[in-house]
Amino acid sequence: MSIAFVFPGQGAQTIGMGKALAEAYPAAKAVFDEVDAALGENLSSLIWEGDIETLTLTQNAQPALMATSMAAMRALEAEGLTIEKAAFVAGHSLGEYSALAASGALSIADTARLLRTRGQAMQSAVPVGVGAMAALLGLDFATVKEVAAEAAAPGEVVQAANDNDPTQVVVSGHKAAVERAAEIAKAKGAKRAVMLPVSAPFHCALMQPAADVMAEALAGVTIKAPAVPLIANVRADAVTDPDMIRALLVEQVTGSVRWRESVEAMAAKGVTEFWEIGAGKALSGMIRKINRDLLCRNIGTDADVKAALEG
Repeated sequence: MSIAFVFPGQGAQTIGMGKALAEAYPAAKAVFDEVDAALGENLSSLIWEGDIETLTLTQNAQPALMATSMAAMRALEAEGLTIEKAAFVAGHSLGEYSALAASGALSIADTARLLRTRGQAMQSAVPVGVGAMAALLGLDFATVKEVAAEAAAPGEVVQAANDNDPTQVVVSGHKAAVERAAEIAKAKGAKRAVMLPVSAPFHCALMQPAADVMAEALAGVTIKAPAVPLIANVRADAVTDPDMIRALLVEQVTGSVRWRESVEAMAAKGVTEFWEIGAGKALSGMIRKINRDLLCRNIGTDADVKAALEG
């Protein structure tokens, strides 16, 4: 049996996430303390006792989700379940940063600061209301790319942004173009087209200003070779070279999250079980739709850690 550790992206955040881990494991509490210190603010108080609207702001959600994932990793490590138990790590969008922190490629403090910068840069790249994202249900990635090409108009961007699973592909871009894509998708047989409640059009060319910011931010941090290979979002293949990881993190801001292909790649390399480390169960749901033979385990509470110990 081969295991991959996977790390959730934005949307998984909830008030109170990680609190049980911090109460049960000093090493997990230390993660939240380290993130608070790195950001110069009490983010953990927002995570545990704040309001969901503030936590959901991109600049808060990104470091908060990473902190929760790393708290879960430290709890596993306290029980002797180290990163070397995994054959690969991977994460969905911001989760890629969590995966790199978990594998020792980035320090927690640097990751927190990078994600705060990333969240602010992605939010400010496009004025509110100009962009949008929509989930197209029931069409495959190739068809959605055709839909996006048809929906694009002069001066307007729309791209296939997230290839989540065989039943869900997300498009991102200018609001009018995304709305056109939703209508074209329905005409091509999509079961539904759902406009997403997001504050910016992530993973499309409109994010280029944010990619430029991240190129500068990433140039200033140390990236080590990860302890286990990373399956990168934009490649859907394993990388370990620090310079390549740096370049792919920049490319990821405007590039498609190839999650379906990433899971298929890990399965093809022998992975049979996926541990979703951190908040929520969204990735597990996607993985089951990609290949129902794959096993999924969620590690988000101290009880989950104990259950993992028992096998």
